[in-house]
Amino acid sequence: MRSILIYIIAALAEIAGCFSFWAWLRMGKSPWWLVPGCGSLLVFAYALTLVETADAGRAYAAYGGIYICSALIWLWLAEGVRPDRWDIGGAAICLIGAAVILFAPHRA
Repeated sequence: MRSILIYIIAALAEIAGCFSFWAWLRMGKSPWWLVPGCGSLLVFAYALTLVETADAGRAYAAYGGIYICSALIWLWLAEGVRPDRWDIGGAAICLIGAAVILFAPHRA
């Protein structure tokens, strides 16, 4: 359960950090948007080190499913675009994959 919370924090930090670059380059916002954005990306990178797994690649792979769901929530709440059934179905498949990667009994 702790890992899921960490993944959610990491996803929010990554999306916020990446959006700061999007806002600067694609929306014409001030370069000052990059300051909190870079800080947010540091939080993202640090958060992933807190996931309860011995293997970095496995932590990153499982994170992918959480990130996809978080990006769709961002799409809806921040950009005002409601995800359609294909978005939701794809996200569900990704979450199942993330759960298998994170919670399966891997060999040591």
